[in-house]
Amino acid sequence: MSVPARNPTPEGNAPPAGSVGVVATSPPSLYSWRLLLLSATALAVVLPFLRWGVPSGHDFEFHFNSWIEVVTHWQQGVLYPHWAGLAHYGYGEARFVFYPPLSWLLGALLGVLLPWTLVPAVYIAIVLTLSGSTMFLLARRWLSARDALFAACFYAANPYSLIVVYWRSAYAELLAAAILPLLLLFLLQAADSAEGQRGDFWRPVMKLGLVMAAVWLTNAPSAVMATYSLALLTFVVAMARRAPRLLLAGGLAVLLGLALAAFYVLPAVYEQRWVDIEQVIAPGLRPQDNFLFTAVQEHDHDVFNRLVSIVALSEMIALLTAAAWCGVQRKWRGLPLWCLLTWGAASLGLLSSLSAPLWRHLPELRFMQLPWRWLGCLNLVLVLLVADAWRKWYVRTLLCLALLAVIGYGWQRVQPPWWDVRADLQDMVESQKDSRHGNLQDGPGYEGTDEYVPLRADPYEIHQEEPRVTLLGTEGQVQVDLWNSESRQVAVTAAHPGTLLLRLFHYPAWKVEVNGRVVSPATRRITGQMLVPVQAGSNHVQITFVRTRDRVAGGVISLLAALGLGLWWWREARVTKHVLTTQD
Repeated sequence: MSVPARNPTPEGNAPPAGSVGVVATSPPSLYSWRLLLLSATALAVVLPFLRWGVPSGHDFEFHFNSWIEVVTHWQQGVLYPHWAGLAHYGYGEARFVFYPPLSWLLGALLGVLLPWTLVPAVYIAIVLTLSGSTMFLLARRWLSARDALFAACFYAANPYSLIVVYWRSAYAELLAAAILPLLLLFLLQAADSAEGQRGDFWRPVMKLGLVMAAVWLTNAPSAVMATYSLALLTFVVAMARRAPRLLLAGGLAVLLGLALAAFYVLPAVYEQRWVDIEQVIAPGLRPQDNFLFTAVQEHDHDVFNRLVSIVALSEMIALLTAAAWCGVQRKWRGLPLWCLLTWGAASLGLLSSLSAPLWRHLPELRFMQLPWRWLGCLNLVLVLLVADAWRKWYVRTLLCLALLAVIGYGWQRVQPPWWDVRADLQDMVESQKDSRHGNLQDGPGYEGTDEYVPLRADPYEIHQEEPRVTLLGTEGQVQVDLWNSESRQVAVTAAHPGTLLLRLFHYPAWKVEVNGRVVSPATRRITGQMLVPVQAGSNHVQITFVRTRDRVAGGVISLLAALGLGLWWWREARVTKHVLTTQD
Protein backbone atom coordinates (compact mmCIF):
# COMPACT_ATOMS: atom_id res chain seq x y z
CA MET A 1 0.00 0.00 0.00
CA SER A 2 3.03 2.28 0.01
CA VAL A 3 3.20 4.96 -2.64
CA PRO A 4 6.47 6.17 -4.14
CA ALA A 5 7.31 9.84 -3.96
CA ARG A 6 6.88 11.78 -7.16
CA ASN A 7 8.39 14.88 -8.67
CA PRO A 8 7.16 18.31 -7.60
CA THR A 9 3.98 19.38 -9.32
CA PRO A 10 3.48 22.62 -11.24
CA GLU A 11 1.64 25.48 -9.56
CA GLY A 12 -2.11 24.88 -9.75
CA ASN A 13 -1.92 21.25 -10.91
CA ALA A 14 -2.88 18.41 -8.61
CA PRO A 15 -0.48 15.51 -8.03
CA PRO A 16 -1.57 12.18 -9.50
CA ALA A 17 -3.94 10.10 -7.40
CA GLY A 18 -2.24 8.50 -4.43
CA SER A 19 0.95 10.49 -4.75
CA VAL A 20 2.81 11.97 -1.85
CA GLY A 21 4.93 14.52 -3.60
CA VAL A 22 7.39 17.13 -2.52
CA VAL A 23 5.94 20.60 -2.04
CA ALA A 24 6.63 22.71 -5.08
CA THR A 25 8.73 25.81 -4.65
CA SER A 26 6.72 28.99 -5.23
CA PRO A 27 7.79 32.61 -5.59
CA PRO A 28 7.54 34.76 -2.45
CA SER A 29 4.68 36.74 -3.99
CA LEU A 30 2.56 33.60 -4.14
CA TYR A 31 3.14 32.96 -0.44
CA SER A 32 2.21 36.56 0.28
CA TRP A 33 -1.21 36.39 -1.31
CA ARG A 34 -1.90 32.99 0.25
CA LEU A 35 -1.08 34.42 3.66
CA LEU A 36 -3.26 37.41 2.82
CA LEU A 37 -6.19 35.15 1.96
CA LEU A 38 -5.73 33.12 5.15
CA SER A 39 -5.59 36.32 7.18
CA ALA A 40 -8.74 37.57 5.45
CA THR A 41 -10.50 34.32 6.39
CA ALA A 42 -9.44 34.74 10.02
CA LEU A 43 -10.56 38.37 10.04
CA ALA A 44 -13.93 37.34 8.60
CA VAL A 45 -14.40 35.09 11.63
CA VAL A 46 -13.84 37.98 14.06
CA LEU A 47 -15.71 40.55 11.97
CA PRO A 48 -18.96 40.19 14.01
CA PHE A 49 -16.99 41.40 17.05
CA LEU A 50 -17.27 44.91 15.64
CA ARG A 51 -21.03 44.85 16.14
CA TRP A 52 -21.64 42.78 19.26
CA GLY A 53 -18.38 42.86 21.22
CA VAL A 54 -16.28 39.85 22.24
CA PRO A 55 -17.91 36.40 22.58
CA SER A 56 -17.89 35.53 26.27
CA GLY A 57 -17.91 31.75 26.02
CA HIS A 58 -17.44 29.14 28.72
CA ASP A 59 -13.71 29.78 29.22
CA PHE A 60 -13.44 33.44 28.30
CA GLU A 61 -13.06 34.89 31.79
CA PHE A 62 -10.56 32.18 32.71
CA HIS A 63 -8.27 33.03 29.79
CA PHE A 64 -8.72 36.80 29.89
CA ASN A 65 -8.03 36.98 33.61
CA SER A 66 -5.01 34.71 33.17
CA TRP A 67 -3.53 37.03 30.54
CA ILE A 68 -3.90 40.04 32.84
CA GLU A 69 -2.37 38.07 35.75
CA VAL A 70 0.66 37.15 33.64
CA VAL A 71 1.28 40.77 32.69
CA THR A 72 1.08 41.71 36.38
CA HIS A 73 3.67 39.03 37.16
CA TRP A 74 5.96 40.47 34.49
CA GLN A 75 5.59 43.93 35.99
CA GLN A 76 6.64 42.42 39.33
CA GLY A 77 9.71 40.73 37.82
CA VAL A 78 8.32 37.17 37.64
CA LEU A 79 8.92 35.90 34.10
CA TYR A 80 7.19 32.53 34.47
CA PRO A 81 4.17 32.72 36.82
CA HIS A 82 2.91 29.88 38.97
CA TRP A 83 0.43 31.41 41.43
CA ALA A 84 -2.57 33.44 40.28
CA GLY A 85 -2.68 35.91 43.13
CA LEU A 86 -6.09 37.48 42.49
CA ALA A 87 -8.02 34.30 41.73
CA HIS A 88 -10.81 33.55 44.21
CA TYR A 89 -10.92 37.28 45.01
CA GLY A 90 -7.37 37.47 46.28
CA TYR A 91 -6.98 34.11 48.00
CA GLY A 92 -5.18 32.75 44.92
CA GLU A 93 -4.69 29.41 43.19
CA ALA A 94 -1.86 27.47 41.53
CA ARG A 95 -3.36 28.05 38.07
CA PHE A 96 -0.12 28.44 36.15
CA VAL A 97 1.37 25.25 37.58
CA PHE A 98 -1.37 23.18 35.99
CA TYR A 99 -2.44 25.10 32.89
CA PRO A 100 -0.01 24.87 29.91
CA PRO A 101 1.83 28.12 29.17
CA LEU A 102 1.74 28.82 25.42
CA SER A 103 -1.77 30.27 25.22
CA TRP A 104 -1.46 32.49 28.27
CA LEU A 105 1.99 33.66 27.24
CA LEU A 106 0.68 34.66 23.80
CA GLY A 107 -2.37 36.41 25.27
CA ALA A 108 -0.24 38.28 27.81
CA LEU A 109 2.25 39.36 25.14
CA LEU A 110 -0.59 40.78 23.07
CA GLY A 111 -1.85 42.53 26.21
CA VAL A 112 1.51 44.29 26.54
CA LEU A 113 1.42 45.45 22.92
CA LEU A 114 -2.29 46.24 22.45
CA PRO A 115 -5.28 47.61 24.38
CA TRP A 116 -6.98 44.79 26.26
CA THR A 117 -10.21 45.33 24.35
CA LEU A 118 -8.45 44.26 21.12
CA VAL A 119 -6.50 41.31 22.48
CA PRO A 120 -9.13 38.53 22.13
CA ALA A 121 -9.89 39.36 18.49
CA VAL A 122 -6.21 39.65 17.56
CA TYR A 123 -5.41 36.41 19.39
CA ILE A 124 -8.13 34.56 17.48
CA ALA A 125 -7.07 36.06 14.13
CA ILE A 126 -3.43 35.06 14.68
CA VAL A 127 -4.28 31.52 15.75
CA LEU A 128 -6.73 30.91 12.90
CA THR A 129 -4.17 32.19 10.39
CA LEU A 130 -1.62 29.83 11.90
CA SER A 131 -4.14 26.97 11.67
CA GLY A 132 -4.65 27.63 7.99
CA SER A 133 -0.90 27.78 7.39
CA THR A 134 -0.17 24.42 8.99
CA MET A 135 -3.08 22.85 7.12
CA PHE A 136 -1.70 24.21 3.86
CA LEU A 137 1.64 22.52 4.56
CA LEU A 138 -0.13 19.22 5.19
CA ALA A 139 -2.58 19.39 2.30
CA ARG A 140 0.14 20.38 -0.15
CA ARG A 141 1.67 16.90 0.14
CA TRP A 142 -0.97 15.46 -2.16
CA LEU A 143 -3.12 18.37 -3.34
CA SER A 144 -2.42 21.20 -5.74
CA ALA A 145 -1.58 24.62 -4.35
CA ARG A 146 -5.08 25.87 -5.18
CA ASP A 147 -6.82 22.91 -3.51
CA ALA A 148 -4.47 23.08 -0.53
CA LEU A 149 -5.33 26.76 -0.11
CA PHE A 150 -9.02 25.91 -0.04
CA ALA A 151 -8.30 23.26 2.61
CA ALA A 152 -6.33 25.84 4.61
CA CYS A 153 -9.13 28.42 4.58
CA PHE A 154 -11.77 25.77 5.31
CA TYR A 155 -9.75 24.48 8.26
CA ALA A 156 -9.20 27.98 9.65
CA ALA A 157 -12.97 28.60 9.73
CA ASN A 158 -14.35 25.09 10.12
CA PRO A 159 -17.61 24.64 12.06
CA TYR A 160 -16.02 23.35 15.26
CA SER A 161 -13.55 26.25 15.30
CA LEU A 162 -16.54 28.61 15.13
CA ILE A 163 -18.06 26.79 18.09
CA VAL A 164 -14.79 27.22 19.99
CA VAL A 165 -14.57 30.92 19.11
CA TYR A 166 -18.16 31.97 19.69
CA TRP A 167 -19.50 29.63 22.37
CA ARG A 168 -16.55 28.14 24.19
CA SER A 169 -13.76 30.75 24.07
CA ALA A 170 -11.38 27.82 24.56
CA TYR A 171 -8.34 29.75 23.37
CA ALA A 172 -5.78 27.09 24.27
CA GLU A 173 -7.72 24.39 22.43
CA LEU A 174 -7.96 26.71 19.44
CA LEU A 175 -4.18 27.09 19.45
CA ALA A 176 -3.71 23.33 19.73
CA ALA A 177 -5.79 22.88 16.57
CA ALA A 178 -3.14 24.92 14.73
CA ILE A 179 -0.50 22.36 15.74
CA LEU A 180 -2.54 19.25 14.92
CA PRO A 181 -1.92 19.16 11.10
CA LEU A 182 1.83 18.99 11.77
CA LEU A 183 1.26 15.73 13.64
CA LEU A 184 0.15 13.94 10.49
CA LEU A 185 2.60 15.83 8.27
CA PHE A 186 5.71 14.81 10.19
CA LEU A 187 4.41 11.29 10.73
CA LEU A 188 4.13 10.85 6.97
CA GLN A 189 7.61 12.29 6.57
CA ALA A 190 8.90 9.78 9.10
CA ALA A 191 7.13 7.01 7.19
CA ASP A 192 8.81 8.10 3.95
CA SER A 193 12.18 8.06 5.67
CA ALA A 194 11.52 4.70 7.33
CA GLU A 195 10.97 3.25 3.86
CA GLY A 196 14.18 4.83 2.67
CA GLN A 197 12.32 6.95 0.14
CA ARG A 198 13.91 10.27 1.04
CA GLY A 199 15.65 12.18 3.78
CA ASP A 200 17.02 11.14 7.11
CA PHE A 201 14.89 9.03 9.42
CA TRP A 202 15.67 11.01 12.55
CA ARG A 203 14.89 14.46 11.24
CA PRO A 204 11.08 13.97 11.01
CA VAL A 205 11.20 12.09 14.34
CA MET A 206 12.71 15.15 15.97
CA LYS A 207 10.11 17.36 14.31
CA LEU A 208 7.37 15.05 15.55
CA GLY A 209 8.81 15.29 19.06
CA LEU A 210 8.68 19.09 18.85
CA VAL A 211 5.03 18.86 17.79
CA MET A 212 4.18 16.68 20.77
CA ALA A 213 5.99 19.09 23.09
CA ALA A 214 4.10 22.03 21.59
CA VAL A 215 0.74 20.31 22.13
CA TRP A 216 1.57 19.47 25.75
CA LEU A 217 2.56 23.09 26.32
CA THR A 218 -0.68 24.34 24.78
CA ASN A 219 -3.62 22.28 26.06
CA ALA A 220 -3.58 19.14 28.20
CA PRO A 221 -6.81 17.55 26.84
CA SER A 222 -5.57 18.18 23.29
CA ALA A 223 -2.24 16.59 24.25
CA VAL A 224 -4.03 13.45 25.43
CA MET A 225 -5.98 13.43 22.16
CA ALA A 226 -2.80 13.96 20.12
CA THR A 227 -0.97 11.15 21.94
CA TYR A 228 -3.72 8.63 21.26
CA SER A 229 -4.01 9.89 17.68
CA LEU A 230 -0.28 9.49 17.12
CA ALA A 231 -0.37 5.96 18.52
CA LEU A 232 -3.26 5.00 16.22
CA LEU A 233 -1.83 6.68 13.11
CA THR A 234 1.65 5.28 13.70
CA PHE A 235 0.25 1.75 13.92
CA VAL A 236 -1.88 2.18 10.79
CA VAL A 237 0.91 3.70 8.74
CA ALA A 238 3.49 1.18 9.96
CA MET A 239 1.24 -1.73 9.00
CA ALA A 240 0.31 -0.19 5.64
CA ARG A 241 3.89 0.63 4.75
CA ARG A 242 5.27 -2.55 6.30
CA ALA A 243 7.68 -0.36 8.23
CA PRO A 244 7.82 -1.52 11.87
CA ARG A 245 10.65 0.96 12.39
CA LEU A 246 7.98 3.64 12.38
CA LEU A 247 6.59 2.34 15.67
CA LEU A 248 9.94 3.17 17.23
CA ALA A 249 9.75 6.64 15.69
CA GLY A 250 6.34 7.29 17.22
CA GLY A 251 7.45 6.12 20.65
CA LEU A 252 10.61 8.23 20.56
CA ALA A 253 8.62 11.27 19.45
CA VAL A 254 6.27 10.93 22.43
CA LEU A 255 9.19 10.57 24.84
CA LEU A 256 11.03 13.52 23.31
CA GLY A 257 7.90 15.66 23.49
CA LEU A 258 7.36 14.82 27.15
CA ALA A 259 11.02 15.48 27.93
CA LEU A 260 10.99 18.89 26.24
CA ALA A 261 7.76 19.81 28.07
CA ALA A 262 8.84 18.28 31.39
CA PHE A 263 9.24 21.70 33.05
CA TYR A 264 5.43 21.93 32.82
CA VAL A 265 4.30 18.29 32.70
CA LEU A 266 6.22 16.98 35.72
CA PRO A 267 5.02 19.64 38.20
CA ALA A 268 1.48 19.44 36.80
CA VAL A 269 1.43 15.69 37.42
CA TYR A 270 3.26 15.70 40.76
CA GLU A 271 1.40 18.61 42.35
CA GLN A 272 -2.04 17.23 41.53
CA ARG A 273 -1.94 15.71 45.03
CA TRP A 274 -1.98 19.25 46.44
CA VAL A 275 -5.20 20.41 44.74
CA ASP A 276 -8.72 19.15 44.17
CA ILE A 277 -7.99 18.09 40.59
CA GLU A 278 -10.97 15.71 40.51
CA GLN A 279 -13.18 18.76 40.06
CA VAL A 280 -12.10 18.60 36.40
CA ILE A 281 -14.49 15.69 35.97
CA ALA A 282 -17.26 16.89 38.26
CA PRO A 283 -20.88 16.13 37.21
CA GLY A 284 -21.64 17.95 34.00
CA LEU A 285 -18.01 17.78 32.90
CA ARG A 286 -17.66 14.00 32.83
CA PRO A 287 -17.39 12.16 29.51
CA GLN A 288 -20.65 10.28 30.14
CA ASP A 289 -22.44 13.64 30.49
CA ASN A 290 -21.20 14.97 27.16
CA PHE A 291 -21.72 12.36 24.49
CA LEU A 292 -23.70 13.64 21.54
CA PHE A 293 -27.32 14.56 22.37
CA THR A 294 -26.86 13.58 26.03
CA ALA A 295 -29.09 15.45 28.49
CA VAL A 296 -28.45 15.71 32.23
CA GLN A 297 -31.50 17.84 33.05
CA GLU A 298 -29.41 20.98 33.52
CA HIS A 299 -30.58 23.67 31.12
CA ASP A 300 -27.35 25.42 30.15
CA HIS A 301 -25.48 22.15 29.72
CA ASP A 302 -28.21 20.47 27.70
CA VAL A 303 -28.78 23.41 25.36
CA PHE A 304 -25.12 23.74 24.51
CA ASN A 305 -24.68 19.99 24.12
CA ARG A 306 -27.59 20.00 21.68
CA LEU A 307 -25.91 22.80 19.72
CA VAL A 308 -22.54 21.07 19.46
CA SER A 309 -24.27 17.77 18.65
CA ILE A 310 -26.14 19.32 15.72
CA VAL A 311 -22.88 20.75 14.37
CA ALA A 312 -21.14 17.40 14.88
CA LEU A 313 -23.93 15.58 13.04
CA SER A 314 -23.66 17.93 10.07
CA GLU A 315 -19.89 17.36 9.93
CA MET A 316 -20.35 13.60 10.08
CA ILE A 317 -22.76 13.71 7.13
CA ALA A 318 -20.32 15.86 5.14
CA LEU A 319 -17.38 13.60 5.98
CA LEU A 320 -19.16 10.36 5.08
CA THR A 321 -20.46 11.90 1.86
CA ALA A 322 -16.97 13.07 0.87
CA ALA A 323 -15.47 9.65 1.66
CA ALA A 324 -18.16 7.89 -0.36
CA TRP A 325 -17.67 10.29 -3.28
CA CYS A 326 -13.94 9.55 -3.30
CA GLY A 327 -14.78 5.86 -3.56
CA VAL A 328 -17.28 6.37 -6.36
CA GLN A 329 -15.12 8.66 -8.48
CA ARG A 330 -11.77 6.87 -8.30
CA LYS A 331 -9.96 3.98 -6.73
CA TRP A 332 -9.03 4.31 -3.12
CA ARG A 333 -6.03 6.57 -3.06
CA GLY A 334 -3.78 4.45 -0.87
CA LEU A 335 -2.16 5.38 2.41
CA PRO A 336 -3.26 9.01 2.94
CA LEU A 337 -6.94 8.18 2.50
CA TRP A 338 -6.87 5.05 4.64
CA CYS A 339 -4.94 6.94 7.28
CA LEU A 340 -7.54 9.71 7.30
CA LEU A 341 -10.47 7.30 7.31
CA THR A 342 -9.05 5.41 10.28
CA TRP A 343 -8.50 8.61 12.20
CA GLY A 344 -11.97 9.89 11.30
CA ALA A 345 -13.63 6.60 12.25
CA ALA A 346 -11.90 6.57 15.63
CA SER A 347 -12.95 10.17 16.28
CA LEU A 348 -16.54 9.38 15.30
CA GLY A 349 -16.60 6.35 17.56
CA LEU A 350 -15.38 8.31 20.58
CA LEU A 351 -18.25 10.78 20.20
CA SER A 352 -20.78 8.04 20.85
CA SER A 353 -21.89 6.67 24.21
CA LEU A 354 -20.93 3.22 22.90
CA SER A 355 -17.34 4.22 23.60
CA ALA A 356 -18.04 4.77 27.32
CA PRO A 357 -15.88 1.78 28.41
CA LEU A 358 -12.89 3.30 26.60
CA TRP A 359 -13.41 6.61 28.38
CA ARG A 360 -13.50 4.79 31.72
CA HIS A 361 -10.48 2.54 31.27
CA LEU A 362 -7.96 4.07 28.84
CA PRO A 363 -5.27 5.99 30.77
CA GLU A 364 -6.03 9.71 31.25
CA LEU A 365 -8.71 9.71 28.52
CA ARG A 366 -11.42 10.72 30.98
CA PHE A 367 -9.51 13.93 31.72
CA MET A 368 -10.40 15.10 28.21
CA GLN A 369 -13.83 15.60 29.84
CA LEU A 370 -15.77 16.34 26.66
CA PRO A 371 -15.97 13.65 23.96
CA TRP A 372 -16.87 16.21 21.32
CA ARG A 373 -13.35 17.61 21.65
CA TRP A 374 -12.52 14.86 19.15
CA LEU A 375 -14.21 17.08 16.58
CA GLY A 376 -10.80 18.73 16.39
CA CYS A 377 -9.40 15.60 14.73
CA LEU A 378 -12.59 14.95 12.81
CA ASN A 379 -12.43 18.42 11.26
CA LEU A 380 -8.91 17.84 10.00
CA VAL A 381 -10.07 14.67 8.26
CA LEU A 382 -13.21 16.38 6.95
CA VAL A 383 -11.27 19.28 5.44
CA LEU A 384 -8.84 17.06 3.55
CA LEU A 385 -11.52 14.69 2.27
CA VAL A 386 -13.72 17.55 1.07
CA ALA A 387 -10.78 19.23 -0.66
CA ASP A 388 -9.95 15.93 -2.39
CA ALA A 389 -13.50 14.81 -3.21
CA TRP A 390 -14.87 17.93 -4.88
CA ARG A 391 -12.64 20.05 -7.07
CA LYS A 392 -15.46 22.25 -8.43
CA TRP A 393 -15.66 25.55 -6.60
CA TYR A 394 -19.45 25.76 -6.75
CA VAL A 395 -19.72 22.38 -4.96
CA ARG A 396 -17.31 23.51 -2.27
CA THR A 397 -19.15 26.80 -1.91
CA LEU A 398 -22.50 25.03 -1.49
CA LEU A 399 -21.02 22.72 1.16
CA CYS A 400 -19.49 25.62 3.10
CA LEU A 401 -22.76 27.55 2.94
CA ALA A 402 -24.66 24.48 4.16
CA LEU A 403 -22.35 24.08 7.15
CA LEU A 404 -22.52 27.82 7.83
CA ALA A 405 -26.32 27.55 7.76
CA VAL A 406 -26.11 24.89 10.47
CA ILE A 407 -24.08 27.31 12.61
CA GLY A 408 -26.63 30.03 11.87
CA TYR A 409 -29.49 27.74 12.87
CA GLY A 410 -27.76 26.95 16.15
CA TRP A 411 -27.11 30.66 16.71
CA GLN A 412 -30.74 31.64 16.14
CA ARG A 413 -32.73 28.61 17.32
CA VAL A 414 -30.66 26.73 19.89
CA GLN A 415 -28.19 28.92 21.79
CA PRO A 416 -27.03 32.41 20.75
CA PRO A 417 -23.52 33.37 21.88
CA TRP A 418 -22.94 35.52 24.94
CA TRP A 419 -21.16 38.86 24.48
CA ASP A 420 -18.93 41.17 26.50
CA VAL A 421 -18.76 44.79 25.41
CA ARG A 422 -15.85 47.18 25.96
CA ALA A 423 -17.09 48.19 29.41
CA ASP A 424 -17.24 44.54 30.53
CA LEU A 425 -13.63 43.98 29.50
CA GLN A 426 -12.55 47.16 31.23
CA ASP A 427 -14.22 46.01 34.45
CA MET A 428 -12.24 42.77 34.28
CA VAL A 429 -9.02 44.74 33.86
CA GLU A 430 -9.92 47.03 36.77
CA SER A 431 -10.55 44.01 39.00
CA GLN A 432 -6.81 43.29 38.84
CA LYS A 433 -5.44 46.79 38.51
CA ASP A 434 -1.94 47.25 39.89
CA SER A 435 -1.71 50.52 41.76
CA ARG A 436 2.10 50.59 41.30
CA HIS A 437 2.42 52.20 44.72
CA GLY A 438 4.71 50.10 46.90
CA ASN A 439 4.06 47.13 44.59
CA LEU A 440 0.71 46.63 46.24
CA GLN A 441 -1.77 44.91 43.98
CA ASP A 442 -5.21 46.47 44.24
CA GLY A 443 -8.55 45.30 42.94
CA PRO A 444 -11.14 42.88 44.30
CA GLY A 445 -9.93 39.96 42.16
CA TYR A 446 -12.09 37.48 40.29
CA GLU A 447 -13.71 34.08 40.54
CA GLY A 448 -11.21 31.25 40.38
CA THR A 449 -11.24 27.64 39.21
CA ASP A 450 -12.30 24.83 41.54
CA GLU A 451 -9.80 22.21 40.34
CA TYR A 452 -6.79 24.41 41.15
CA VAL A 453 -7.87 25.18 44.72
CA PRO A 454 -5.55 23.66 47.37
CA LEU A 455 -6.85 20.70 49.31
CA ARG A 456 -8.69 21.53 52.53
CA ALA A 457 -9.73 24.90 51.06
CA ASP A 458 -13.30 25.83 50.26
CA PRO A 459 -13.53 28.89 48.00
CA TYR A 460 -17.26 29.13 48.64
CA GLU A 461 -16.70 29.85 52.36
CA ILE A 462 -14.31 32.77 51.95
CA HIS A 463 -15.18 36.40 52.63
CA GLN A 464 -14.38 38.70 49.73
CA GLU A 465 -14.02 41.77 51.97
CA GLU A 466 -11.61 40.15 54.45
CA PRO A 467 -8.37 42.11 55.11
CA ARG A 468 -5.13 40.82 53.66
CA VAL A 469 -3.75 40.13 57.14
CA THR A 470 -5.58 39.75 60.46
CA LEU A 471 -3.80 39.35 63.82
CA LEU A 472 -5.53 36.76 65.99
CA GLY A 473 -5.10 35.98 69.70
CA THR A 474 -3.46 39.23 70.76
CA GLU A 475 -3.39 42.96 70.21
CA GLY A 476 -0.86 44.66 67.98
CA GLN A 477 -0.16 46.46 64.75
CA VAL A 478 0.06 44.98 61.27
CA GLN A 479 1.62 46.66 58.26
CA VAL A 480 1.68 45.12 54.78
CA ASP A 481 4.97 46.14 53.15
CA LEU A 482 4.70 44.04 50.00
CA TRP A 483 1.82 42.09 48.52
CA ASN A 484 2.88 40.76 45.13
CA SER A 485 1.51 37.68 43.44
CA GLU A 486 4.31 35.36 44.55
CA SER A 487 5.96 37.37 47.33
CA ARG A 488 4.46 38.99 50.44
CA GLN A 489 6.08 40.89 53.32
CA VAL A 490 4.30 41.83 56.53
CA ALA A 491 5.59 43.70 59.59
CA VAL A 492 3.84 42.80 62.84
CA THR A 493 4.20 44.18 66.36
CA ALA A 494 2.35 41.92 68.81
CA ALA A 495 1.72 42.38 72.53
CA HIS A 496 1.71 38.60 73.05
CA PRO A 497 2.31 35.52 70.88
CA GLY A 498 -0.42 35.25 68.28
CA THR A 499 -1.33 34.11 64.81
CA LEU A 500 -1.60 35.88 61.47
CA LEU A 501 -4.59 34.96 59.34
CA LEU A 502 -3.77 35.68 55.72
CA ARG A 503 -6.03 36.33 52.78
CA LEU A 504 -4.18 33.50 51.06
CA PHE A 505 -4.84 29.81 50.49
CA HIS A 506 -2.18 27.57 52.03
CA TYR A 507 -0.22 25.68 49.36
CA PRO A 508 2.92 23.57 49.95
CA ALA A 509 5.05 25.72 47.63
CA TRP A 510 4.76 28.72 49.96
CA LYS A 511 7.86 29.25 52.09
CA VAL A 512 7.23 31.26 55.28
CA GLU A 513 9.98 32.98 57.28
CA VAL A 514 9.47 34.91 60.51
CA ASN A 515 12.45 37.07 61.47
CA GLY A 516 14.61 35.08 59.08
CA ARG A 517 13.62 31.69 60.51
CA VAL A 518 11.60 29.21 58.43
CA VAL A 519 8.34 28.28 60.15
CA SER A 520 5.60 25.79 59.26
CA PRO A 521 2.30 27.59 58.74
CA ALA A 522 -0.99 25.97 59.67
CA THR A 523 -4.19 25.78 57.63
CA ARG A 524 -7.45 27.27 58.80
CA ARG A 525 -10.28 24.77 58.79
CA ILE A 526 -12.92 25.05 56.08
CA THR A 527 -11.51 28.06 54.24
CA GLY A 528 -7.97 26.67 53.89
CA GLN A 529 -6.31 30.03 54.65
CA MET A 530 -2.72 30.24 55.78
CA LEU A 531 -2.07 30.74 59.53
CA VAL A 532 1.37 32.02 60.52
CA PRO A 533 2.54 32.01 64.19
CA VAL A 534 4.24 35.20 65.47
CA GLN A 535 5.99 35.98 68.73
CA ALA A 536 5.54 38.88 71.11
CA GLY A 537 7.31 41.98 69.91
CA SER A 538 8.47 42.86 66.42
CA ASN A 539 8.07 40.29 63.63
CA HIS A 540 9.06 40.49 59.98
CA VAL A 541 7.14 37.89 57.97
CA GLN A 542 8.36 36.92 54.48
CA ILE A 543 6.15 34.63 52.35
CA THR A 544 7.58 33.44 49.03
CA PHE A 545 6.35 31.03 46.37
CA VAL A 546 9.48 28.90 45.93
CA ARG A 547 10.70 26.45 43.31
CA THR A 548 9.80 22.96 44.52
CA ARG A 549 11.85 19.84 43.76
CA ASP A 550 9.44 18.63 41.08
CA ARG A 551 9.80 21.91 39.22
CA VAL A 552 13.59 21.74 39.50
CA ALA A 553 13.59 18.18 38.17
CA GLY A 554 11.23 19.08 35.31
CA GLY A 555 13.38 22.06 34.35
CA VAL A 556 16.54 19.95 34.32
CA ILE A 557 14.93 17.30 32.11
CA SER A 558 13.66 19.92 29.65
CA LEU A 559 17.05 21.64 29.56
CA LEU A 560 18.90 18.39 28.89
CA ALA A 561 16.38 17.41 26.18
CA ALA A 562 16.69 20.83 24.52
CA LEU A 563 20.49 20.69 24.66
CA GLY A 564 20.50 17.21 23.17
CA LEU A 565 18.14 18.27 20.40
CA GLY A 566 20.22 21.37 19.71
CA LEU A 567 23.44 19.35 19.51
CA TRP A 568 21.79 16.91 17.11
CA TRP A 569 20.61 19.71 14.81
CA TRP A 570 24.06 21.32 14.95
CA ARG A 571 25.70 18.03 13.99
CA GLU A 572 23.22 17.52 11.16
CA ALA A 573 23.89 21.02 9.85
CA ARG A 574 27.63 20.39 9.85
CA VAL A 575 27.23 17.07 8.05
CA THR A 576 24.96 18.65 5.43
CA LYS A 577 27.39 21.53 4.91
CA HIS A 578 30.28 19.07 4.53
CA VAL A 579 28.37 17.02 1.95
CA LEU A 580 27.47 20.12 -0.08
CA THR A 581 31.06 21.37 0.06
CA THR A 582 32.36 17.99 -1.10
CA GLN A 583 29.89 17.91 -3.99
CA ASP A 584 30.96 21.40 -5.09
